[in-house]
Amino acid sequence: MANNVEIIGLGAGDINQLPLGIYRKLQEQEGKVYVRTLDHPVIDQLKQEGVSFDSFDEVYEKNQDFSSVYQEIAEMLAEAAAEQDIIYAVPGHPMLAEKTVQLLLENDNLHVSVTGGQSYLDALFTTLRIDPIEGFQFVDGTSFKRSVLEYRHHLVFCQVYDAFIASEIKLTLLEDLSPEHPVTIVEAAGSSQEKVITIPLVELDQSSRLSNLTSVYVAPVPDTELNHQFFRLREVIAQLRGPNGCPWDKKQTHQSLRQYLLEEAYEFIEAVNAEDDDAMIEEIGDVLLQVMLHSQIGEDEGFFTIDDVISTLTEKMIRRHPHVFGEAVADTAEQVMDNWQKIKAEEKQGVPSLLSGVPKELPQLTAAEELQKKAAKVGFDWGSSEPIWEKLHEELEEWREAVEEKETMEIEKEFGDFLFAIVNLARYYKINPELSLNRTNTKFRDRFAYIEKQTALSGKSMGDMTLEELDHYWNEAKKME
Repeated sequence: MANNVEIIGLGAGDINQLPLGIYRKLQEQEGKVYVRTLDHPVIDQLKQEGVSFDSFDEVYEKNQDFSSVYQEIAEMLAEAAAEQDIIYAVPGHPMLAEKTVQLLLENDNLHVSVTGGQSYLDALFTTLRIDPIEGFQFVDGTSFKRSVLEYRHHLVFCQVYDAFIASEIKLTLLEDLSPEHPVTIVEAAGSSQEKVITIPLVELDQSSRLSNLTSVYVAPVPDTELNHQFFRLREVIAQLRGPNGCPWDKKQTHQSLRQYLLEEAYEFIEAVNAEDDDAMIEEIGDVLLQVMLHSQIGEDEGFFTIDDVISTLTEKMIRRHPHVFGEAVADTAEQVMDNWQKIKAEEKQGVPSLLSGVPKELPQLTAAEELQKKAAKVGFDWGSSEPIWEKLHEELEEWREAVEEKETMEIEKEFGDFLFAIVNLARYYKINPELSLNRTNTKFRDRFAYIEKQTALSGKSMGDMTLEELDHYWNEAKKME
């Protein structure tokens, strides 16, 4: 059996771009020439000269996605090659944006040779008057991810066969660019049929000039239009810390910034409690700012960069989610947490104490909760609420006795025990004590602000009012919640 496949390129445009050797080979071919599609100007001209072609256009019509199309074409060509040597012709150059060619090359049962045709990229660069050395990205319009697009480079989408593909490209680009951003449609670059139009992005899928020879070009986008992308934030933070940056940012250290990370985290929690989306966007941005500043300080001092932070986090997420990225099974949130803790324990082997993983710098209510959680993992915990309630009453009574004895140190110690018992009870009922207290503090601020406002409207000062009068406004504020 032959199993020989010769792949030739038909060039990017009309027959004038076809190399003489390939032209003669096609003229001399006695049997049919297989072509991926008849939608190419060279084929029309060669058919008039008596060359016979067998296309796979019907494969496109019966499949739902391009991956299936290319796979089926490759399989059909392999079957034909098993009977006799075949020629397979594709638009442009065989090694440029031709998935069927790659599939044939991967088939170990075939002997594949490739004869080049002129790549349309040369003609495209000339038509657009761009130099790819400035930065160039070539993207298959039928299969790409938004995350890979580099808008700072010359960006060309190929294989924009029809309005559906153009629509998918448009919707993706609209995630980053404005509807009026200019895009250029290039048809049959370098041939006598070449057409070039520049239109607003929003009109991309409305163009009638879409075919097998269509490309879409996006010129490099200025950095100022890409402020939503991570690289811009990194550049801005680096500039703030740079030689000509901000005096305040330049003088900050890990130690000086500690308080701000806590403050910004609590402000985000406040926005969450208020269910204020705009505030959440701003406040979580402020938290991210602290992460970026600490990372930039680490880079400036030569110890770590934001890349190290991201890499460490990504690897940890993959490692601790084997049910997603590996073979483990976890069908419930509880199973996920069990796996997480087991993996975490393996990572922390050699740590002297189970409780050493709780930072001493945590807010003390949070620290109490975390200490109790750690102890509970090894069974040091009550299994029901009754003994916790009993412990709470016991600690309250001991605190009362300390108050009566007027021993300051003892009062403080017993009050701490009482708070610890409250945290334990809150944990049993799955209540976060920090968040609960935060809600109460917010509620107190709002009610007290109402008292201040009503007092001012009455023409009195708060210091001149009785507790009963102030309490009246307090109750009014309470009813309005």
